[in-house]
Amino acid sequence: MKLIKIIFLFFVLQVSAQQGGMWIPSLLEGMNEKEMKSLGSELSAKDIYDVNNSSLKDAIVHFNGGCTSEIISDSGLLLTNHHCGYGAIQSHSSVEHDYLQDGFWAKTMNDELPNKGMVATLIVRIDDITKDVLKDIPSDASLKEQQQLIDQHIAKAKDKAQKEDWQDLKVKAMFDGNQYLLFVTETFRDIRLVGAPPTSIGKFGSDTDNWMWPRHTGDFSLFRIYANKKNQPADYSEDNVPYDPKHFLPVSLDGISENDFTMVFGFPGSTSEYLPAVAIDQIVHKLNPPKIKIRDEALTIVDGYMRKDAKIKIQYASKFARIANYWKKWIGENQGLTKSKAIEKKQELEQVFQEKNKGNAEYENLLPEFDRLYTDIEEVSVARNYWIEVVYRNVELLNASVKLYRFERSILKDPSKLDAERTKLMNGFKGFYKNYNATVDEDVFEKLLTLYKEESPQAYLTSSVKEASVSDLTQNIYTNSALTNYDGMNKMLEGSVEEVISKINADPGFEFGKTLVDNFYQHIDPKYQDLNMQIKAVQKVYMKALIETFPDARIFPDANGTLRVTYGKVNGYQPKDAVVYEPVTYLKGVIEKYQPGDYEFDVPAKLIELYNNKDYGAYGVDGKMPVNFIGTNHTTGGNSGSPVIDAKGNLIGLNFDRVWEGTMSDYNYDPEICRNIMVDARYILFIVDKFADSQRLIDEMKLVHPKK
Repeated sequence: MKLIKIIFLFFVLQVSAQQGGMWIPSLLEGMNEKEMKSLGSELSAKDIYDVNNSSLKDAIVHFNGGCTSEIISDSGLLLTNHHCGYGAIQSHSSVEHDYLQDGFWAKTMNDELPNKGMVATLIVRIDDITKDVLKDIPSDASLKEQQQLIDQHIAKAKDKAQKEDWQDLKVKAMFDGNQYLLFVTETFRDIRLVGAPPTSIGKFGSDTDNWMWPRHTGDFSLFRIYANKKNQPADYSEDNVPYDPKHFLPVSLDGISENDFTMVFGFPGSTSEYLPAVAIDQIVHKLNPPKIKIRDEALTIVDGYMRKDAKIKIQYASKFARIANYWKKWIGENQGLTKSKAIEKKQELEQVFQEKNKGNAEYENLLPEFDRLYTDIEEVSVARNYWIEVVYRNVELLNASVKLYRFERSILKDPSKLDAERTKLMNGFKGFYKNYNATVDEDVFEKLLTLYKEESPQAYLTSSVKEASVSDLTQNIYTNSALTNYDGMNKMLEGSVEEVISKINADPGFEFGKTLVDNFYQHIDPKYQDLNMQIKAVQKVYMKALIETFPDARIFPDANGTLRVTYGKVNGYQPKDAVVYEPVTYLKGVIEKYQPGDYEFDVPAKLIELYNNKDYGAYGVDGKMPVNFIGTNHTTGGNSGSPVIDAKGNLIGLNFDRVWEGTMSDYNYDPEICRNIMVDARYILFIVDKFADSQRLIDEMKLVHPKK
């Protein structure tokens, strides 16, 4: 019993640390507000979120559905990461005008570049509708019946929600379905590129430095929200005007010091902090290793071509960065989960949980049920990951076959949709084939299909894979398939429904891909989804049980792409014995890493000149130019581009990454080693002003001295 008390005390102390957590901004009054003030904040909960008055949340923008950005001027100027704007920068680039290599800076607003399909979403209001959603849900109903009732209640809640005609509604489940929040939003559709440094600044260190500290990356880009003359969302038009925000963030010139309060405000994508030990064990030992191996093979091939060919480098730059990002993250995640003994800690917690719930009919069988379900789902989870990584993510021709498969099903179901579906598909393929090289993809296909055939669970492989000579299959497809180029694809889709169906099914690339897609939708995914739904049902009850069993614990809802606040301090850390990392890096470190001509560590001549002359303007400190810093904020994917806000509500940095040792924070936040990496706001100003000579953008911002 004494051991159990010690373990329980450890758990409470662990989760009661005042740093960590991803908190709903509308629910900060009380504990969170007190914690922030104890860390040095001067902000009230209403300063952060207020429905009736301007507040910080009115400057926080969901950038294009995947990143965060923030408004930093009264003319809708948006700051986000370079890697968040990378696809847009690439889309405007060519060999003649390579904005990735040279950077881009609009001299006037008329020079700012529109981005078709890009959106920026602001949160107007957050309402708790849990009671309406969960009322009268029979406990003895099936999972499907319960979900149908929940969906009906959500629809009714949306119908009675108050909003303007141009605003949207979305409902998100929190705590694994134990709470429901309704978000009223405004989504702007005219977003223009304003400025971006060259990749030698914005992506300095590239894949070698990704997830690493010390870091020296100017990972930022600038966009602008445009609205109609009523200041409302509108499609792109030359008549649109810069958005007039309810609030924008002043930018601090005073920088940071160790132990300064930091708040990161953004849209974290996904975390799973409350999974059982058996699930974490499966992730570490069964699911992550094959994903890492597949991407390692693909990246090695693509990297070889990018280093030899400038056109391929441009075509594959964004794709390579996207694939490499999670490849390296999974490696660090496994190392961090092992180093922090996450599995053992969860097992200890579960011992306490079982002891406290002994005799509780609702809760005492939850952990044994998890053991059974995760055993059942393991093989199909591995097979599903192999399919996603090989067919959908990394072999582009097979990804095209997935799109073609969906097109075929759509026109077979409704032949009248042929023209509309064909136009939609080919419009999408324009961008796809612009950045496609069949020679590169052929090598990736052969390598990954060999892995798929040899290492994916045999029970979930098709005969088309098991019986294939991979070398012969590769040669046949990449010699004869129309899926290897835009013109071939376009010609194949000409004609009537019957003619199109006949031609695509005669294509060797689609013929092979279709067997894989059929297998996924008919065998792999249905079994996975069935078991996963059962796991989610148990997880929902387990989440409720954790809240009830440990009522004093700091339990926050997992990230799910909704607006969150996380707070901490500027702090270094000690990743291993005798190694201590300071919390700030400087431009000197950029020069120390400089490798002329290297695509990861080259440095622009002008930046070297500014360094040699110590020409830092108002942004340097004691003869040094700060570049990046780290803190204890709990972040994840989706927090890219999030503002780092000081104790008074000013912008002091831009979140863009996590340290490698702490990427496991999606499953196990540990304040000793979890650190987020941020661009110092002064470095951003320095690059805009001294490097890009874009004084108009500096003049547009409100620069402040909160420490003086």
